[in-house]
Amino acid sequence: MKKKDDSLRQKLLNTARALAEEEGIDKLNIRSIAKKAGVASGTVYNYFSGKDEILLILTKEYWKQTLLEMDAAITAQSFCEALLEMILYLKERIRRSAGTWMNHLGGVRPAGQESMASAQEELKQMLLRRMEQDPNIWNDIWDDSFTKEQFSEFIRMNLMELLKTEGSQTEFFIRVIQRMIYRQI
Repeated sequence: MKKKDDSLRQKLLNTARALAEEEGIDKLNIRSIAKKAGVASGTVYNYFSGKDEILLILTKEYWKQTLLEMDAAITAQSFCEALLEMILYLKERIRRSAGTWMNHLGGVRPAGQESMASAQEELKQMLLRRMEQDPNIWNDIWDDSFTKEQFSEFIRMNLMELLKTEGSQTEFFIRVIQRMIYRQI
């Protein structure tokens, strides 16, 4: 059995990403990827089961890169201000293009959600780090039944729900968090 070439695999993914950005995800198919990459369609199938798998991989890569860029872009020192910056950043990214990627996962939506677990875990860890960097958070609130880890997961879950909604409850969400973690507002 012939060993697969990682550089060719990456070339195919880069080609698919470029085609999706240039022509739209709807126009993306195995034949167009193969043609632009200068390979046979069968070669693409040697690396991927189909368009859905390629979209799943590209979506996962997109979110990994987005979280890295977001972490670098957040400048607020206060946890709640940083949280607001994160929400606004993610809403903009979803509005611009991430929503399009996610909406085209179609038949692999459950696999997509599962593969996004690592991105969501990274987001949770980012929230935790930001909380630990804010000296104004009231440390007496944490105990065995109410940990920073649990709270960062609570925030992550609610943040994900906020990102799905058209109407914004962002300001209220931030106020709730403020009232929970700061002595005085």
